[in-house]
Amino acid sequence: MSFDTALDDAALARLYTDARTHGTWLDKPVSDAQLRQLYELTKWGPTAMNFSPLRVRFVQSPEARARLLPLMADGNRAKTGLAPAVAILARDVDFHQHLPTLAPHREGLREQLADKLAMREGASTLNAGLQIGYFILAVRSLGLDAGPMGGFDAPGVDAEFFAGTGLKSMVVCNIGHGDPAALRPRAPRLDFDTACAIL
Repeated sequence: MSFDTALDDAALARLYTDARTHGTWLDKPVSDAQLRQLYELTKWGPTAMNFSPLRVRFVQSPEARARLLPLMADGNRAKTGLAPAVAILARDVDFHQHLPTLAPHREGLREQLADKLAMREGASTLNAGLQIGYFILAVRSLGLDAGPMGGFDAPGVDAEFFAGTGLKSMVVCNIGHGDPAALRPRAPRLDFDTACAIL
C-alpha cells in the first residue's frame, strides 16, 4: 500500500503543531483497550532490521503506582500519581532473542548478536528511542495527551520492575486528557535555517 496524500491540517495540528506535553490531567479515564490500541499502533513504526526493542509496562494498579512513585523526581511525583495512565518505556538489550520472529529474512542474526553486548546496547538505545517517539505520536493520534519524563531514578525503576531481565528504563510517560488551562505559553522552536541545511 502506498500513501501519496498528506494528512490534513487538523491531523497535523493534533500530532504536532498544537499538541503539548501535559502535566495536569482532567478526571477522564484511560481504558485498558486504549492502552492495547496504543501499543498496536506503536509497534508498526520502523526500526533497524525490525529490532523492535521497546518494552512497555503500564503502571495502573494502586500497588504498582505505590512502587513507582517513590522513584519519581520530586517535580514529577504528584503529576504521575494523578495521571489516568502511566507507562514505563524501556529498551530490551536482549532484543536479539526475538529476531527469528521479527526478522526471519535475516537467518542467523540472533546468533551473530549473542556475544555482541556493546552493539546491542547501542542498537537498543537508538531503536527504542525511535519507538518512544512513535509511542508519543500514537498517544496523540488516539485523542489522548502525553507527558513524557526523564526525571526518575532509572536504576531504581530497573531494580523494582525489571530485575533479572535485560530491560532498562528510558522514559516514564503519563497518559490521559491534559488540562489545557494548566499549560504554560508554548516555548519556541528553532527555525528551518538554524536547524537545517539543504545540501
